Amino acid sequence: MTDLLAVRDLTVRYRTDSGSVTAVEGLTFALGEGQTLGIVGESGSGKSAASLAVMGLLPRSAEVTGSIRFKGRELLGLHERELLAVRGRHISIIFQDALAALNPMMTVGAQLVEGMRVHDGSTTGKALHERAVELLDLVGIPSAAERMGQYPHEFSGGMRQRVMIAMGIANEPDVLIADEPTTALDVTVQAQVLDTIERVQARTRTSVLLITHDLGVVAGLADRVMVMYSGRKVEEGPVESIFYRPSHPYTGGLLASLPRVDQRVRRLAQIPGQPPPPDGRMAGCAFQPRCRYAEPAACGAGGLPMLEVGEEHTTACVRVHEIESMRA
Repeated sequence: MTDLLAVRDLTVRYRTDSGSVTAVEGLTFALGEGQTLGIVGESGSGKSAASLAVMGLLPRSAEVTGSIRFKGRELLGLHERELLAVRGRHISIIFQDALAALNPMMTVGAQLVEGMRVHDGSTTGKALHERAVELLDLVGIPSAAERMGQYPHEFSGGMRQRVMIAMGIANEPDVLIADEPTTALDVTVQAQVLDTIERVQARTRTSVLLITHDLGVVAGLADRVMVMYSGRKVEEGPVESIFYRPSHPYTGGLLASLPRVDQRVRRLAQIPGQPPPPDGRMAGCAFQPRCRYAEPAACGAGGLPMLEVGEEHTTACVRVHEIESMRA
């Protein structure tokens, strides 16, 4: 499969009064055409920072190194005007807080039309208006033509999120980044929003970068999964392989903490401890203080080489084969 988006050795550092803080370190991944890659991890693992780096939306205090290639073209180092031609047109993003992302002073229809006009100045206003109505109808907004004249506060949380999806696909991008698209939504609305993304992708063949902490969402939508912890990738592979044969103790801990319909337990499993702060990571594997399999001599030395444990399945756990033997 051709890599549409290829990220290599991406590192994001923020300059602060107390020094430099690393949010993402040495991240490498690829997104193929028509593929959905789920990026999972706890809050602070670097998921959103990586997506904002791809979009070129990080603040000036951020230092970004590595490589971000879209269709073979390097995006890092592009002038803002060149980035504007890519952002929104070829790579688009759905932010997790729709109410904050939408302009409260503009109608939903005006915001949709404005987003399309920026990248298509030749189309008439009437045609853009009709296209905006079609988009709202596509994402499941009832009475789309009437809703065009309403403001964001007049929409429910789920409908605002669908409006964000409509804005994200308005210019038929090649890559759609969905950053926690179901945060703070109830279960029923979550299902509706995810169904909307799935229907849109099936119709447009857009590649999706799905960023979430919800493994259930990933299981339903993604083709591949990348697990991040403390700014680094710790495991990556096909959905079935990750869910049925997790090879990193952190991934195993996340999956063990999920409730199951076929089991009754008094208390859900949990991962002890907390992730380290960005400026307090130790050498080697950042997960070792919380890992029952950790050995300082093996886990605390050097970098984090990605070891192959299956077909297109890699892990950053240097003790993976020993752990598998102990489990067996």
